[in-house]
Amino acid sequence: MSLALTAALTRVGMAALRAGAPGGRERWERQNYAGRTVELYAGPAAALAVALGAGRVRPAAGVAVVVAGLCGAYDDLAGDHRRGFRAHLGALRDGEVTSGAVKLFGISAAGLVAGALMKERVVDKVLAGVVIAGAAHFVNLVDVRPGRAAGAVVALGVPGMVRSELAAVAVGAAAAVLPDDLAEHVMIGDVGAHALGAALGAAVVAGNGRAGLLMHAAAVVAAAVGGDQVSRVAAADRWRFSRRSEEGSRHSCE
Repeated sequence: MSLALTAALTRVGMAALRAGAPGGRERWERQNYAGRTVELYAGPAAALAVALGAGRVRPAAGVAVVVAGLCGAYDDLAGDHRRGFRAHLGALRDGEVTSGAVKLFGISAAGLVAGALMKERVVDKVLAGVVIAGAAHFVNLVDVRPGRAAGAVVALGVPGMVRSELAAVAVGAAAAVLPDDLAEHVMIGDVGAHALGAALGAAVVAGNGRAGLLMHAAAVVAAAVGGDQVSRVAAADRWRFSRRSEEGSRHSCE
């Protein structure tokens, strides 16, 4: 029931946002990695549907999804060029609060609060918080090409549906946006990726004991460390490519 309900809510939300386009249609359009114009309606629609669905099953999970989605929305609107946790933490040491730092600490705090409410023992509370926040960041980390984030949620969430209804909530929303995402008609952005990831993490927490939590916590931490390295290398490559392009342009004009 949760899968179908969340999928329906997501599709209805997308249609409503597309029809109303608050602030004008241009505000809801972006250029994707290939330079194609895509719509942003899917992200907020999925985040809202997941928040409602998760809140119905486990209120603490719903809160984590809401905070993760809001942090993602802030980064979508105010995000800068820096990539990777080290870059944002380095800026924070210099006194600059980046959108990435807000996202990192906001989602981590929400994950810890939700984990504390969903588990009883202190160790399990901490592990649960790491899993929820880590899953939110992981799904956003893989959101680099059409369909990858939503596809990852579906692939990872379907097996968990036998253990937790929260997994069905995440899968329903992800499946609803996946066809349009793959067709490069929409993108879910940080708001959708983080909300879906938080719901997926909450499903893991709800369906696992300490051993499972420990395994998943180690996995999301490893993914975060590896993703940070990839982000920094990619950023360096883009900078070198930009420098070569600029030098080439100067030489061609001389």
